[in-house]
Amino acid sequence: MAVLKGNAVVGQAGGPTVVINQSLVGVIQEVQKHPQIETLLGARYGVRGVIDDNFIDLKRQPTEMLEIVARTPASALGATRDKPNDEYCLKIFEGFRKHNVRYFFYIGGNDSAQTANIVNKIAQREKYDLQVVHVPKTIDNDLLVTDHCPGYGSAARFVASAFIGDNLDNRSLPGVKINVLMGREAGFITAASILARRREDDGPHLIYLPERSFLLERFYEDVAAVVSKYGRCLVAVSEGIRDNEGTYWATKLAKQVEKDSFGNVQLSAGAGALGEFLAGMLKQKLPQIKRVRADTYGYLQRSFPGCTSEVDAWEARLVGQMGVSYAVGAGGKDGSVALVRLPGTSYAVGTEFVALDRVAPAKPPFTKGVPCEYISPAGNYITDKFLSYVQPLVGELPRVGWFEQINTEEIWG
Repeated sequence: MAVLKGNAVVGQAGGPTVVINQSLVGVIQEVQKHPQIETLLGARYGVRGVIDDNFIDLKRQPTEMLEIVARTPASALGATRDKPNDEYCLKIFEGFRKHNVRYFFYIGGNDSAQTANIVNKIAQREKYDLQVVHVPKTIDNDLLVTDHCPGYGSAARFVASAFIGDNLDNRSLPGVKINVLMGREAGFITAASILARRREDDGPHLIYLPERSFLLERFYEDVAAVVSKYGRCLVAVSEGIRDNEGTYWATKLAKQVEKDSFGNVQLSAGAGALGEFLAGMLKQKLPQIKRVRADTYGYLQRSFPGCTSEVDAWEARLVGQMGVSYAVGAGGKDGSVALVRLPGTSYAVGTEFVALDRVAPAKPPFTKGVPCEYISPAGNYITDKFLSYVQPLVGELPRVGWFEQINTEEIWG
């Protein structure tokens, strides 16, 4: 196949992350090495920028500026929640043809992969040479095929760090503390709270994921048992927990159910209500517990700059670079960059280029959840197997200390 010459477009979509700009800079730096890509256009606000002709010239950006942007959280180009259908994607394609775009790099999650797949099929149908590459990103960590997703490690680090503080707070003023975390379908973010534990009586003491039905009566029993054992209880709850019928608890509690442009229920609208509801019910059912509090971590989990995982940042840059490398390699390729965990005693990853249809299939499942072996049989905690999966992605967490209680007779005799 002859060398494909022309322009390239890169865009960002979906919820921002701490390291999404690492992927963007990875794309830019790798494109700068390839003269057949004449201009790199950054689409403002994702594919909406393609339709609106709203671009930034990225190929000639200075290295110093790129490194600053790479370390900056959230989407430097602006993101979009548009979920393009065939008609929308046809407009995207016509924008590419208008500007002689031959390479398209789209940084995002599942819906971004779907968009890339549709645009790719249109180009094939029109017999227009276009290399389409999906660059993975999502704090939910729920993309198919890839071992884990850039953005997740830093979000997990934030959650673990926050729970370290919450555990110490809860130890200082004992009671029940409930924290509601992001995760509509997959509980990877909530599961990361387990990293806060340093000793046997540390919280979180209970962890509830959307992969298991959440039953109120069992919840009361779980909390009562933990309080009886430790005199306190720290709880991690996913915003996506559902009842036996599969209905989101947040949806049931929200006064007005909101939906995003994808048709998904906006669980954030009911997440605050979820925490307050659970706290209120505990006060009614377990009146002997005098102190019950609830928090919703909300959007802080996505782009908090003080909790960047070094591994996450490096891997986010890697998938951007490899996306370009795969696209301009011998013969050119269309697909998605997947991270592959390599065997061995120490943590290492490689990349694989997989077909877009595998990451954005036409039939469910469209995403992956927390594997069964990572969830306790009772459905209210996380197993040690998950720790070996998540720890390398997060890195070293803050160290904390405390005074051990001793028998006063050892002092006074």
